[in-house]
Amino acid sequence: MPANHHYLTEKLKEAPTGPGVYRFRDETGRIIYIGKAANLKKRLSSYFVKMERLDAKTGVLVGRMADFDTVVTATEKEALILEATLIRRHKPRYNVILKDDKRYPSLRLDVANQQYPALEVVRKIKKDGALYFGPFTSAGAVRQTLKVIDKTFRLRKCGNKRFHQRRRPCLNHQMDLCLAPCCRDIPDEAYREVVNEVVMFLRGRTPELAAKIKRDMAAAAERQDFETAAKLRDKMFAIEKVIEKQVAMTTDFADRDVMGFAEDSRSAVIVVLHVRGGFLVGTGVFPFDEVLSEPPEILSAFVRQYYEKDRFVPDEVLTAITPADPALAEDYLRSLKGKKVRLAVPQRGEKVRLVAMADKNAEKELENRRLMAETRWHTLEQLRKKMQMTGVPRRIECFDNSNLGGTNPVSAMAVFVDGAPAKDQYRRYRIKTADSRDDYACMAEVLERRYLKPEEESPYPDLLLVDGGKGQLNIAVAVLKALNLTEAFAVAAISKKDEQKNETADKIYLPGRANPVNFAINDPGFFLLQQIRDEAHRFAVGYQKTRRKQSAMASALDQVAGIGAKRKKKLLDHFGTLQNLRAADQAAIAALTGITEAMAEEIKRVLGENVGRGE
Repeated sequence: MPANHHYLTEKLKEAPTGPGVYRFRDETGRIIYIGKAANLKKRLSSYFVKMERLDAKTGVLVGRMADFDTVVTATEKEALILEATLIRRHKPRYNVILKDDKRYPSLRLDVANQQYPALEVVRKIKKDGALYFGPFTSAGAVRQTLKVIDKTFRLRKCGNKRFHQRRRPCLNHQMDLCLAPCCRDIPDEAYREVVNEVVMFLRGRTPELAAKIKRDMAAAAERQDFETAAKLRDKMFAIEKVIEKQVAMTTDFADRDVMGFAEDSRSAVIVVLHVRGGFLVGTGVFPFDEVLSEPPEILSAFVRQYYEKDRFVPDEVLTAITPADPALAEDYLRSLKGKKVRLAVPQRGEKVRLVAMADKNAEKELENRRLMAETRWHTLEQLRKKMQMTGVPRRIECFDNSNLGGTNPVSAMAVFVDGAPAKDQYRRYRIKTADSRDDYACMAEVLERRYLKPEEESPYPDLLLVDGGKGQLNIAVAVLKALNLTEAFAVAAISKKDEQKNETADKIYLPGRANPVNFAINDPGFFLLQQIRDEAHRFAVGYQKTRRKQSAMASALDQVAGIGAKRKKKLLDHFGTLQNLRAADQAAIAALTGITEAMAEEIKRVLGENVGRGE
């Protein structure tokens, strides 16, 4: 039980009995868990029984709780909505939080805002009215899908900026692979028909699509339009080849998602099989770490978060276990789809086989993650021994500076946690006070800004790694000494090999040691340090390029009367680079809100006089 058990039990007596949301806080006041209940007092009471009667996960949660509060709602449905809102806002450590699928690419088709939409590859799904397909398991899977679509359908291929700037059809139109709406007057209905076919294809309705094309082909042949009939025949053959590669899963040709579930003491994995028209068209893998909820609650939270991201909602969702509050979950899915969605745990037949397959994939993924975690932990333990550290370097932060000729100096911090990149914790820094030509001063400024007052969500690392040689290492040591952090964590520097001195490997330097640490070239710990150094370098260089482009455009546009900070930002956001802005015609520039014809004319004149400057 928590140390303040008496305080909590007394507070429990005042808890309301109606529906609402409860929040658990740790001793620092940070929210660590958010839940909902039809009866708050009854639900909270279940946490305050004897410790031996609690399951292991709930025991960990209760042991870390120092306080709780409640928010009463009028109905259980309102509690469900409030719970989701609060989880998104506070991101509690022990809740199920479905992260944005930035790691996995998706296809976006903006049918709501574009007259002639084109497919885009994106890594973030937004609520913008567009259709999203995916996420795909790899970039290769996206490329393969796009390759089939580009060869089979006459959707435009060019990006939005090039589409608006193009004045004559491209090679794709000449090869009859694009309708060329950029230059030709294409009826909306004709293009919309192509879009609808692409949507059917991406939603896995390929048998239905093939049947439609076959009917269109017969109609074209009947009216003796043999050229159109031949094109439709080729399209039908291409789609039938795709159907041959798809795996038939059910005989009822229904659309459904099948969710498999696996967990261990700290982690859980959900695998989603996408079955469209009876065929398996894709899978999604969603791991969750440090989850202390029970499986029904995990699955219920996942279902709500998964489909709120503008995903296609099928007619049926099959799960291995009954989610918590299944009626509320079904009602939520119905509100998204606009009609009834069945949420079921199958008991017999081919649907049981589908769920078993999803479960097996989830168990396999969980085992793979466990083995990977063990390998990473072994690597970190070996690194600890090699670098004579007192503890395992679970959190490693690496800094690298970047500038071009002393202009636009920046720095970047890459973070690895338990041997894997934690990209949501990467940080970028603009050099504010240091001389941009003094790399040591830049490093000192950034390290002081990072460690003078660490953010609540960014604790001190176990190992600080700086990119550079002994000079950079000495700067890091001096900064930590000035901040009284010499004993807080370890520090090291990584220096590239000097080929002129016939060096064969990078070097790792430690404070108080003249020679670098002797690593074997194939040492996993050595490779990990190189990997995080390369990540920091990549992140810093990317940021520096962005700053350079922004500065180049801003400096050139400063010469245009009437173009202030807001209009410069608008131009930069829309055109991206000076080269794109210079290539755009005057009408395209004037079409932007807040840009007059006179401004557009002046922009074209100024940029024409500044060709090659700052780019």
